Amino acid sequence: MIKFSIISNSDIPKFQQLIDTVVNALAENKLHEGDQLPSVNTICQTYKLSRDTVFKAYGILKEQGIIESVPNKGYFIAKEGRKVFLFLDTFKAYKEVLYGEFVKSLGKDIIADVHFHHYNIELFKKLITENKGRYSKYIIMPFDDSEISEVVSMLPPEKTLIIDWNTNINKIKNKLYQDFDRPVYKALQEADHLIQKYRRKIMVYPTYTYHPEVTAKCFEQYCSEMKYDYYRLSNEDELSVRAGDMYFSVSDRMLGHILEQCKERKLEPGVDVGILSYNETPMKKFIYKGISVISTDFKVMGQKAAAFASNDLEMDYCVPTKIFFRESL
Repeated sequence: MIKFSIISNSDIPKFQQLIDTVVNALAENKLHEGDQLPSVNTICQTYKLSRDTVFKAYGILKEQGIIESVPNKGYFIAKEGRKVFLFLDTFKAYKEVLYGEFVKSLGKDIIADVHFHHYNIELFKKLITENKGRYSKYIIMPFDDSEISEVVSMLPPEKTLIIDWNTNINKIKNKLYQDFDRPVYKALQEADHLIQKYRRKIMVYPTYTYHPEVTAKCFEQYCSEMKYDYYRLSNEDELSVRAGDMYFSVSDRMLGHILEQCKERKLEPGVDVGILSYNETPMKKFIYKGISVISTDFKVMGQKAAAFASNDLEMDYCVPTKIFFRESL
């Protein structure tokens, strides 16, 4: 028989504590399909709770399809399905690739709830606080904010996976990330035979981007060592595409502006202007005969994240980053 842990002075409502106990027991394989739960009267007497509190908890579990009620018999586990909390920043094209592969690779008994924080720390804190203890696994995509580590540390470390960024969250050891530094430098070296033909090398790193700055610094180090004429473009209003320039953009919005100006000024990518983008998306293979891209493999990231969600395992894996050569460079 399941034992509930009810903390009277907790900030978590008692009905939610009942729900969390059932969900956690399922995640830890302590409850299985067909197992009977204690009756409402038993819980009320054992834990000194009101019937309304217990009925509310059981009602929510029924709505979620986790339990079912059988007349004159009681409440039973309806399925062993586990729920995973997937917390992404925004739903951009390359995140759709990650999400699609993640869902496709999940075990059949696992349901993924996806949420987005949009780089808003208050929303990030709110959703983490409200959902801790409700899921079997937590897959979190953080961002650069001083409060992130403390917030994520509220989650059970063995059930939490940090993805995309290799951040300094000491409590969480499970990481699935990309390297925005060394592989980028190596990719630029691989592309040097194409980059060198352009007069100026321009790092397009707008002020509104959340892309790690280390990539921009890596580009600048590469150009400096190769003694190339380069600069960083941060204000999109200053963009003025000219023949003989090469642009490395970490922003798809800015990539759109670059291509738009190429069309207006009759400049052909890969001939008059060099274009290199960050993060692969399905459409970049076909735009202007193809846009050259430096990117990690988001399919692999989705598959690895699903493996963590579906199994009891530890993870510390850097997804490879490489360059895809197309006619824009």
